[in-house]
Amino acid sequence: MAVTEQHCTILFNSDGLQSMQQDDIIKNLEQPNISGKVTGIKQAILLLLSGETMPRLLMSVIKGCLKDDSKELKKLVMMYWEVVKKYDAEGKLLPEMILVCNALRNDLNHPNEYVRGCTLRFLCKLREPELLEPLIPTVKLCLEHRHSYVRRNAALLCYYVHKNFGQQLLPDGPELIERFIAAEGDTSARRSAFLFLYNESEELAIDFLNNHMEDVPKFGDGFALLVLELCRKVCRRDPSQKSRFVRVLLSMLQSRSAAVSYEAAWTLVSLSGAPTAIRAAATTYAQLLNTQSDNNVKLIVLERLAGLKKHHTKVLQEVLMDILRALSSPNVDICRKTLEVAMDLVTPRNIEEVVQVLKREVVRTQEAGMEKGTQYRTLLIQAIHGCATKFADVAESVVGVLMDFLNGDGAMDVILFVRSIVEQYEGLRPSILSKLIFSLRDMVNGPVIAVAIWILGEYCEDADAITSAFTELRESVGPMPLTEANSSAANGGADGGPAKEGGAAEEGGGAAAGAGGGGTTVTKNIVLSDGTYATQTTVQGGGVAAVASALKSDARLRQLLVGGEIFLGSALSASLTKMTLRAMDLLGDSSPAAKEMQIATLQILCGLAKVIEARSLTHRGAYADCLERVTMCCRSLLDPAARAVLKPTLLDLCRQSFQQLLDKEKAAQAKQAEEMEGRPRSQPDDLINFRQLRSNALQAAELDIYDGDDISKATGMDAPDTGRLSHIYQLSGFADPVYAEACVTVHDYDIVLEMLVINRTPNTLTNLTVELSTMGDLRLVERPQSHTIGPLDSRNIRANIKVSSTETGHIFGTIVYENSSTAEKTYINLNDIHMDIMDYIKPASCSEEAFRSMWAEFEWENKVAVNTSFTDLNAFLKHLVAKTNTNCLTPLSSLDGSSSFLAANLYAMSVFGEDALVNVSVEKKSDADGKLSGHVRIRSKTQGIALSLGDRITLVQRGPGTTKAQP
Repeated sequence: MAVTEQHCTILFNSDGLQSMQQDDIIKNLEQPNISGKVTGIKQAILLLLSGETMPRLLMSVIKGCLKDDSKELKKLVMMYWEVVKKYDAEGKLLPEMILVCNALRNDLNHPNEYVRGCTLRFLCKLREPELLEPLIPTVKLCLEHRHSYVRRNAALLCYYVHKNFGQQLLPDGPELIERFIAAEGDTSARRSAFLFLYNESEELAIDFLNNHMEDVPKFGDGFALLVLELCRKVCRRDPSQKSRFVRVLLSMLQSRSAAVSYEAAWTLVSLSGAPTAIRAAATTYAQLLNTQSDNNVKLIVLERLAGLKKHHTKVLQEVLMDILRALSSPNVDICRKTLEVAMDLVTPRNIEEVVQVLKREVVRTQEAGMEKGTQYRTLLIQAIHGCATKFADVAESVVGVLMDFLNGDGAMDVILFVRSIVEQYEGLRPSILSKLIFSLRDMVNGPVIAVAIWILGEYCEDADAITSAFTELRESVGPMPLTEANSSAANGGADGGPAKEGGAAEEGGGAAAGAGGGGTTVTKNIVLSDGTYATQTTVQGGGVAAVASALKSDARLRQLLVGGEIFLGSALSASLTKMTLRAMDLLGDSSPAAKEMQIATLQILCGLAKVIEARSLTHRGAYADCLERVTMCCRSLLDPAARAVLKPTLLDLCRQSFQQLLDKEKAAQAKQAEEMEGRPRSQPDDLINFRQLRSNALQAAELDIYDGDDISKATGMDAPDTGRLSHIYQLSGFADPVYAEACVTVHDYDIVLEMLVINRTPNTLTNLTVELSTMGDLRLVERPQSHTIGPLDSRNIRANIKVSSTETGHIFGTIVYENSSTAEKTYINLNDIHMDIMDYIKPASCSEEAFRSMWAEFEWENKVAVNTSFTDLNAFLKHLVAKTNTNCLTPLSSLDGSSSFLAANLYAMSVFGEDALVNVSVEKKSDADGKLSGHVRIRSKTQGIALSLGDRITLVQRGPGTTKAQP
């Protein structure tokens, strides 16, 4: 007789519970105390679920638990009836089940409606027709009970009985439920009856719906959702019947229930592609987006809108402003998704309104109490950048607003946006450069100032712009040399007050620094109010010019240069040199103004060179390139021969390189957009060769040539799917009496083990059990049941394991069985199964700002040395990205070229929401071998993912011609 799995709908975790023996449970069940019976029946249920049989327990439960009226005990007894074995070895119903059936009939006639309803609910789970058949007359009587709870569960039981044993137990079910639903007034009972008609008698369900079309909104949300399922089912089978349901679908769009209106909109879209239907559905989605407070609901609705956008862009453009109202949400993820949907719907008709909304949101990010305001501002700046790139008319209006944020968080995104706009729109350059010069003194971030200086040096081309920008930069740098003492002299006051870092000069002190233009400085040591010593430098004998110099030298640019921002000084030297060379071309090499700019630039370059030399004593390798660049700028100003060679590079090639960078970024974005569209891998008109239709002459010649292509075209893949084969693990050896192997299937939070166990002996093996254990964040949900396997027979055994984190886990265990002839118990140790982290992490994307923030926040780091046979930097990076399921955040355009260094950021996210950050820093050695060296650093919030991903990277570091590493 074939052994089938027992039907059961409940599952409990028995880990950590103390199990009782069968005799102890029987004693508890036979005592008069209710609490003891409850404890005993609970232990019996857990032991039955774990595979124990306990045949003597059934009569004890019947004698000790059926006569008590405790509702808790009744519920537990119903669970016991569900899990207990009801058939003997020959497949016949146990005699004790007659007593059980009689007890169930008594509960169906119980005066308490709760007991009746719970019993009816329990009977829905039974799959034994011998138990259900004597109860059918009583169930029909419950359909007429005075309480709706009983009638609802009676109708539900009729559905399950007719579904599983239709003509055998309830042949008149549809007619019975038709009469019941016509007279029923309770919404829940009517819903259960309509569920019966929907699944078992579709025509009767449609007739009832046609007769009560106007009353559907009054029948409750559950009934309305069933009607929607009926509409989808009927219309997909017979599209000609769509007109019968259009009216009810449109009425459900206005339902007060968010679930009903959402499902109605989705149903309408799935059944019809007419603009009227899409417009109605889009309006409903937009209304749900702005009325629901649950963030998960908003994200789901935004996903639906994104799906509509692919095929009905013009219709969604009509509700774009309603979609943008979702930006008022404090959740950044909702705002990000809203902007992703909205930006593709912007047209020349609505661009003005969209920009006004975005500008208003940018201003709102200045609110002090706004959570993640900087991150939200970054998203808005990127959206505005996209609008300005597509529509030149709005660029001028948004640049001025965004440039007000150059002195705060998100300033880097703003300055990069300004840099792109200056290059793309030549007509906006004068106004942007003027405002940039004015805003330079308010900038506080070094990299932002560097980009601003580069813009001024590259795009100030007329004499007035060059003079204004040069004067502002010269005054911001202050007097030479660039030392702490000189800065203190500029910032100190006449009253001897110490200079304040990053702030303006003291009121009254700085303004009264002196009276002449040729002032001298006096330095002395003073004792501060807290008892510490400090150096104070004051200006004596100066006039108004000294006061102005003191105020100007407090600029943030000088503070950064003095503080060691040498890379900023390198950018400053190149920009000042470009301005000077352009001034010499416009005004002439011998003009006084050009000579003055040349001398001032050389003074600043010499001052920067001294600072670089001082810093290079401790960071020699880091600042050598900067010193070389400053030296090159000096040569271009002093040597006419060097100037002729370097001028084209400084004035022309730099801008051409930036233009090429923008072109590459546009091409990369366009390619990414095409990939996200999900284009099919094979086209409908591609030729497919059917082997059966070929002639005999061609078959022999072309069989091996075309069969692989046929499979690729039919499946849309480059090769047949071998993913399942790669997850099969051999658990025992070929010489063992029992051979076992397992196929591991990972479904995010669940792992399913499908184990094949083969009896290779001529004897019958009884009580064969696969005892599994886990290590790591894995938990075994249920133990596999014991089996009896005949000679040379096999069994498929399933086990479920829960996963709670991305940490690498191990599954190990033992096969235990008894030989039927010798009764000897045998143990076979199984090989370990190591779970691969690649099953849990997926490529993801994040902004550069978010990556840097997480990199500084995460505390766990794993540093892996590069040891590979690859000799090409880009090939090694692509191999690493493919083998680690990560996404390269560094733009591909910045990785081009012939450099011997490569630095890239990779990012991935696990199914549990854990972030995995990877930084690749590789150098190609200049020796004959040309090997790669460097490190791969992994950072994460948890130790498990950092170690597991590091082990994976160590494992896959291989190159062409090496042996494939086993996972």
